[in-house]
Amino acid sequence: MSFALTRLRASDRGFLSMLEAISADRTAVLLPAKRWGAFSGLFGLGSNELFLITVGDVENLNDRLFALDMVVEAETLWLEATIRPTSPLPLGRKGLYVFRFFEVANKDVEEIAALSKEAWETFEDTNDYSAEPQALFCQADRSSDRGRMLLLTWYDGFDSWQTSRKPHPKAQDLFVRRHNLTQGTIAYATRLLSG
Repeated sequence: MSFALTRLRASDRGFLSMLEAISADRTAVLLPAKRWGAFSGLFGLGSNELFLITVGDVENLNDRLFALDMVVEAETLWLEATIRPTSPLPLGRKGLYVFRFFEVANKDVEEIAALSKEAWETFEDTNDYSAEPQALFCQADRSSDRGRMLLLTWYDGFDSWQTSRKPHPKAQDLFVRRHNLTQGTIAYATRLLSG
């Protein structure tokens, strides 16, 4: 499955005009790709910005998005799913979605994915908090030595996010090993938008 993450910025002070245009005119703008999720920022994104994740035929996506009058910036990262998602069905659960970008050596992508998969077995299996990794993407083009990965995790709220910073010891050990394979991270707190 081909995915794309686009960070959109509108010419006005809010993101609603972009969201309405993307939602109302899917045929002209997104198709043949489909919207997997659109997210507004709680922390890290401007009030006139959105993260848009699309799936399917994402080629020339920037050209289609720049055709919208209100879009002044569209920065796209073309992605492939590693261990999640396993389906192109759009996200629908309300809550907190944290985007965590990893700077990585592309040769380590498979190992990072394997460590994550094993860690999630105990990370998700707890009564202490509610969290579920939704996706672990790598860059579609891994021809260079360095690249980016994107981990998208759902939480029922900030309390769960905070509590999950101290997961099961087995998960913690695997996350430390994963962290040692990265050169840096940056995270954004968002909410999923309907419409």
